[in-house]
Amino acid sequence: MMRYGYVGLGNLGGHLAASLIGAGFDVTVYDRNPALSERHRAMGARVATSAAELAAEVDHVFTCLPSPQISETVLAQILPVMKPGAHWIENSTLGRDDVLRLGQLAADQGVAMLEAPVTGGVHLAARGQITVLVGGEPALYETHKPALDAIGGQHFHMGPLGSAAVIKVITNMLAFIHLVADGEALMLAKRGGLDLKTAWEAIRASSGNSFVHETEGQLILNGSYDIAFTMDLALKDLGFAMGFGREFGVPLDLASLVNQTFLKGKAAYGGSAQSSQIVKLLEDLLGTDLRAEGFPARLE
Repeated sequence: MMRYGYVGLGNLGGHLAASLIGAGFDVTVYDRNPALSERHRAMGARVATSAAELAAEVDHVFTCLPSPQISETVLAQILPVMKPGAHWIENSTLGRDDVLRLGQLAADQGVAMLEAPVTGGVHLAARGQITVLVGGEPALYETHKPALDAIGGQHFHMGPLGSAAVIKVITNMLAFIHLVADGEALMLAKRGGLDLKTAWEAIRASSGNSFVHETEGQLILNGSYDIAFTMDLALKDLGFAMGFGREFGVPLDLASLVNQTFLKGKAAYGGSAQSSQIVKLLEDLLGTDLRAEGFPARLE
């Protein structure tokens, strides 16, 4: 049986690693914060004391890390000790240029890369139902299909390395546009004197529904905004989208506007504020809170 390593046990990676363990895979985990690995140890995973120690003892390594710089740092630690024929499966969201560059760094040391960013939110990752977007050689995809089945409800092979980065940026761009739109819609309902809970339910059952309305809309109405995704991460993804717009010659009017809105959000609340607090800009401007009873503080 293949032995997998998982490096990076944060909001997302912790759930993805747990899904692998829960599906019966032989998993070794590592995070620079040792406390994050305790639940995996309790589930039966081995816990390594460094990324290099982990990479030396497993067949293939998953990573889920917060930035391309950190991915590159970890890669420098694991590549020299990975077994011949080992694969690197990257669950982090990277720009296409980073994917191609880091993929080449790995290839130069005999390690093939599969990019496998995930989309749908941390709550779906916790249930093993997140969507996995895959780029890389078809044979690699086939090799790791059982593991991808464990961490995600659906997975799509988008094409060669870099393809998954493009579709991930597209889906996130849509989510941020939908988020700003949902805030405007809910504010119209509130200022129009409608009951917000009933309005939310009516929108969910209408042609105006969206995944964002069904999920983040609830956190906005609760007031927690706790989606486990930051303004800085939203701006990073919107920046990638704007770059693709220039490269592919596609005018992105709505994305450009939403990018500016998120710059205002970061200025108002800080880069580490929840991305769904973008709706709070409108709440603060109008002195009107979007709150309703019966909505959760976090999505389960």
